[in-house]
Amino acid sequence: MPDLIDAIVDHMIGAFTFDLGRYLIAAGVLSLLLWIFRKWSDARRIQSRRAGIADYKREFFSSMRTVLVFGLTTISTVLMEAAGWVTITAGEIIWPLFVLQLLAMIVAHDAYFYWMHRWLHTKTMFRFSHLHHHKSRTPTPWSAYSFSSFEAVAEAAFVPVYLLIVSVLAGGMYPFAIFLFLAHMIIRNVMGHSGVELFPAGWTRGPLGWITTTTHHDLHHSQGHSNFGLYFTWWDRWMGTEHPEYEAKFNAVAKPIGWNVKAASQISIIAFALLSVATTARWV
Repeated sequence: MPDLIDAIVDHMIGAFTFDLGRYLIAAGVLSLLLWIFRKWSDARRIQSRRAGIADYKREFFSSMRTVLVFGLTTISTVLMEAAGWVTITAGEIIWPLFVLQLLAMIVAHDAYFYWMHRWLHTKTMFRFSHLHHHKSRTPTPWSAYSFSSFEAVAEAAFVPVYLLIVSVLAGGMYPFAIFLFLAHMIIRNVMGHSGVELFPAGWTRGPLGWITTTTHHDLHHSQGHSNFGLYFTWWDRWMGTEHPEYEAKFNAVAKPIGWNVKAASQISIIAFALLSVATTARWV
């Protein structure tokens, strides 16, 4: 029992520092980039209104609560692993299996998020929980974790439940695949809440148009009854919940830019920011 308690405490501390670190790095670096390249970001701003100081304060302190809830929720993973229900695969990585594990977790999370999100938009659940997140009608990168405590638990529940299912059906997952999933999740989350269209012109009509843009989620915050997907547009299209003016709204803000030194520098810094998340945070 003492060993289990030590494992729970260590895991909680690790989970807390991991979630805090990835949130501060991802939201902070993207906010800094949008400020450095404010002429470019202002031209691609989706809404005319801007978040105020009170919004930033609410988003930040709500996110600190979410980080704490995530740390507490992760205890379930430790307990299930101790009981032999969850397996974290050790040893040499088989890379085709690793890629399959990572992609499967991302696709599964997108489906989970869509239906959980639809549930949170039912009348009772919206008033009880999800309204807090929608106080950020003009979202910022700092609103990525701005949840009520209940929604934070619902968000965090995916990982232990998914690991349990995969452990039973497929014998477990590589820890690095879990880590990259979590890094991908926060990066896409802060991008979706940035309030500035970060994707290039013509994206929605290109071969990767099924990947959601900033405009896709921003429309959800400003209007609330469409665009429930997180990473992909699949579920919204299949279920008829995609905003009918999504592509037109995207085209209005995703103005073409020339390939110049400034654009190249911006892409380089963004690539560095993503690399920073992947190298400074850790899965414990």
